[in-house]
Order: sequence, then C-alpha cells, then structure tokens
Amino acid sequence: MIPAWTPALHAGDGISIRRIELFIRTRFHFKWLLWIALALLIGGCQPDPTPRNLLEKAHDRWIDGHSHSAVELFRAVLEVSPQGPFAEEALFRLGEIHYFDLDEHEKALNYFHDVAKRNPKGPLAYESRKYIAEIVELNIKDLDQAIIEYQNLINHNERPEENPEHQFRIASIFFKKHNYDQALMELEILLENYPRSEWAERAYFRMMEILFSLKKCDEARTRYAQFQNTFPHSDFEGDMEFIMASCLEEEGELDLAHERFKALEGSYRYPALIKMKLEGLEQRIKKGGRSKRKIHRSRRKN
Repeated sequence: MIPAWTPALHAGDGISIRRIELFIRTRFHFKWLLWIALALLIGGCQPDPTPRNLLEKAHDRWIDGHSHSAVELFRAVLEVSPQGPFAEEALFRLGEIHYFDLDEHEKALNYFHDVAKRNPKGPLAYESRKYIAEIVELNIKDLDQAIIEYQNLINHNERPEENPEHQFRIASIFFKKHNYDQALMELEILLENYPRSEWAERAYFRMMEILFSLKKCDEARTRYAQFQNTFPHSDFEGDMEFIMASCLEEEGELDLAHERFKALEGSYRYPALIKMKLEGLEQRIKKGGRSKRKIHRSRRKN
C-alpha cells in the first residue's frame, strides 16, 4: 500500500515504480534520523546513567553487608565519573564504609577530606567535616586537632542548630585533657550563646561535675539553682541531686547527705550506687564519723 503522503500517480506522468520506492525510503530515513537526533538532544540534557547505576548497585551491596564488593563498585564510579556529584557521593560512601565497617580510619579521613576539598559548599561537605572531627577525636585521638575541627564547624555555621553540640564537644575535650578551667570557660560560652538548647542541660551537669571535682560546691549550688530555673523538669535532675548530696557528704553534713541520697532511692538510674552511698553513710553516722575534709580542719585547729 502506498502511503497517503506519496505524490499522486497519473497515467503517462513518467514516474516509475523505482522512483516511488526511492522517495518512500528517503522519507522514512529522514524521519528515523530526526527521531535519533531528538533522542540524542534529550539524552544530552540528562546525567550519564552509568555512574548512577553503579552507585545504586554499590549501595545495594553495602546494605546487604558486602562491604568489599561495594568498595569496588564505588571505585568504579570514580573511574567512570572522576569529577562531579557522582564522584563526591562515591568518595563520601567510601569514607563511611572504611569508617564504620572496615575500621580503617586514616583511609576514611582521606576520603572525607577529599569530599570537603572538592566542593566546600556541596551537599556532602558539612557531613564530611563532621565525620573528620569525630574520627580525629575518638579514633585518631588527636585532641588538639579535634578542637580545631569542631571550631571550624561552628565558624562555617552551615547548620546553626548543631553548633551547641560542637561547642559541648570542645568543652568535653578540654575535660579529657584535664584542663578543667578551660572546660568551664567553653561550657560558659555554650550557656551564653545557646541558653535554651538541650546541650545547655548537659553543660550545666558537666559544670557541676567539674566544680565538685575541684571541691567548689558553693559554685556548684549556684549553677544548680540556675539550672532549676531554666530547666525545671530536666532528665538530669537526678544526676544533679546526686552531686548535691555528694557535696554535703564531702562537707561532713552526713545526716543531710543521707537524707538527700535517700530521696533518690527508687528513682536514680544507678540504684546500686545509692545503696552503697546510704550504707556507707549509715556506718559513718553510727561511728560519729566526719568527712576527711572536716577531720583535717579540726586537727589544724588543735
């Protein structure tokens, strides 16, 4: 059947069947080339599907617990697409696998550094820098560098809602370094800049721990009063009360300490510790005991 778009045939017009076939074939090839060109034009606007498919396969292998084969697939992504978002995601996932699954922390650091360096404002840069700070602190244990990394996260201010946590980590690192005065200063910065955050609750508790260890119970009581005014129904209330009772015990106020520890019985998260405290205080009270601190003072007077 001759298509409707072929030229009309009239007797004696001199058009042969061969010319008709050639005309049809030419029109058909033109339309086919047009469709190919259109497909190429549309396809050129879309990302290359090959690295995306490799990423999906690598994710599936990782989820299934095949870390090493996932690593090979993510590396294949880098070979196919060495630059751009596919490469950044492959590098980021390689960092996560080496961090969480393979315990190769130095390699993980290198991958995360690469992501943050390639695209400092990219979607994976912040998480990479956060991982870097965490690994440096907890695994590499370079505490001074960890402080720098957490401070950089605060300075970039990409996620202000997470800055209180970073500030708390800085204070905790100084606590680990036994630099208690600087730890208190860092906690004070947290309370000043983020007074209502959940990390402010932790900051009050850590401050009271430090003050008790430094035998500064009067300052600890001041902080406790501030804490109660700001967070009247905090989950840290029991821990704060334990420190307050411990201060009374340290100061030789054994009856008051016993009363305060007794009030925590049944509600404190470490019941064995409360029992031990109460039994120790009861024995000391029976013997008319006083704290070492009080005995030391009384001897000086004599």
